[in-house]
Amino acid sequence: MKILVINAGSSSLKYQLFNMDNGDVLAKGLCERIGVDGALKHSTIDGKKLEIEHPLPDHDAAITLVIDTLTKGDYAVLSDVSELDAIGQRIAHGGKFKKSTLLDDEAMEGLEPTKKLAPLHNPPVIKVIDACKKIVKGVPQVAVFDTSFYADMPMFNYVYPLPYEYFEKHQIRKYGFHGTSHRYVSQKAADFLGKDIKDLKIVSCHLGSGSSITAVDGGKAVNTTMGFTPLDGLIMGTRCGSVDPAVMSYMVNDLGMDCKDVINMMNKSSGFHGLTGGLSDLRDVGKAAKEGNERAKLALEILYHQVRRYIGSYSADMNGLDVVIFTAGVGENDFNTRENATNDMTFFGIEIDKELNRNCPRDQVVDISGPNSKVKVLVIPTNEEYMIAQDTMKVVTEK
Repeated sequence: MKILVINAGSSSLKYQLFNMDNGDVLAKGLCERIGVDGALKHSTIDGKKLEIEHPLPDHDAAITLVIDTLTKGDYAVLSDVSELDAIGQRIAHGGKFKKSTLLDDEAMEGLEPTKKLAPLHNPPVIKVIDACKKIVKGVPQVAVFDTSFYADMPMFNYVYPLPYEYFEKHQIRKYGFHGTSHRYVSQKAADFLGKDIKDLKIVSCHLGSGSSITAVDGGKAVNTTMGFTPLDGLIMGTRCGSVDPAVMSYMVNDLGMDCKDVINMMNKSSGFHGLTGGLSDLRDVGKAAKEGNERAKLALEILYHQVRRYIGSYSADMNGLDVVIFTAGVGENDFNTRENATNDMTFFGIEIDKELNRNCPRDQVVDISGPNSKVKVLVIPTNEEYMIAQDTMKVVTEK
């Protein structure tokens, strides 16, 4: 079975084509600057690479270019679009949807309210789904939601202590995000350790430009740092994470700011960017800190402290801890973050091998636990796209 996985943003579109018979990635790529001037990066399983500038006025044009590249010319990996069995669409916010879903007319209608819940993330994906319906007719599409992993958390961890009617009538609750990543690496940890995931208590740290931490008890998410939107929780590249909600009213009422401007500021010019005065990439923040930039040092200390705090609190949530996972761009590649985020945690049974951590091989699961650590500390490359492909295959074969 051949499945195309699509991860669309407002001006970009990432894709991977899987052969699910053996797990091979036949091709992958990225459409950039959609709506501006347009460009495509594409590579195939046999090592061919294509990088071109190409007009992409909208997502219809991007999907057309992707399908043409996959099926025509020197970089094709399919003889015809009829070889494509299904399309898996990553959707950040599922709203009422609790599991991966076939995108029929009823499901499309159900997606409409999620545009308001995730105005930056969901509208472009819905555009791509519509484009695929027009351009790749007859190929079933499946929505795989970042939020579905959290749909069955205990109510006391997702209902906000607001008047209950806001939850009941308007679905204002903690939804959680990065669920596909947390689900993938948690199962990968169990496989690596030769354990049944039902017997493990895991804290999964997905750290990148966007970051979240999830408590996984027996394979089920029981708590997570992101909330009603992906703004909540940890400090991030440009997002502030959790702050006192009264800060917004103070900015609006006392500083004369517009509410939309405050939300925009909290999403796009806060976090590392806001504290350092413009550095949003952790590599740049780390470099500045080494050069003596005190604000960069502060930003890093906030991150390290928050990660430690959530590991501790989620251990309490689960009444135990067996595994800590570091994943995503920062979690997989920045040894300083892993080292500093696990310092002074011997009380929780956490100790890492600093030498192994600093020389951690990439693109594989690595156990960086110290010899006396009671908790396994693992670095696991995430693979959300493969998890999306698996869900898609399951849905279309069961329909």
